[in-house]
Amino acid sequence: MIAAIREVRRAKGLTLEEVAARCVPPTTAQTVGRLEMGTRTVSVGWLNRIAAALGVDAADLVKLPERPEIPVAALLEAGAAQAPRNTATIVPPHAEPGMVAVVVTAGVGDYRTGDEIWCRTLAPEGFGGALNRDVLVPRPAGRFLFARLIGREGERLHLLPFGAGARQQVVADPPWIAEAIRLVRPL
Repeated sequence: MIAAIREVRRAKGLTLEEVAARCVPPTTAQTVGRLEMGTRTVSVGWLNRIAAALGVDAADLVKLPERPEIPVAALLEAGAAQAPRNTATIVPPHAEPGMVAVVVTAGVGDYRTGDEIWCRTLAPEGFGGALNRDVLVPRPAGRFLFARLIGREGERLHLLPFGAGARQQVVADPPWIAEAIRLVRPL
């Protein structure tokens, strides 16, 4: 097991001082540096503290031999692709508990055939956080509605399906919805 604290910290654009200040309780930049370099043992407690300070799961800070990494070859900017100044890698996405997916079999709206839309399920008390986001809503008899959540009145959700000329639909009291959080698109 190798800790990937430095890679994640740099990918998030944070300094050692900023990570140290975000730790609960706060620590020093030197301690964070020692944890990154491996000159101080990264215990489970430290791993959890650093992960919380970086806003990631502790598992994102651990490199296992079988976990693939994708090297960053270029940074795409307005008008040009540039080589990164420092070596960087991307950790492939991982599923969270309670996630569901939508597979696009025919293009609709901004989505193309072959797209995978990863969604996080939300209980009714979390519906408000998905306003103006694309959501999957269960319907009776095993059907679903995938649309933009444009409003909420009590237990009624106002949804705008994708496609030209689509009319607003109202769904009352769904047991859950799933908010789209990641798009995986083959090229």
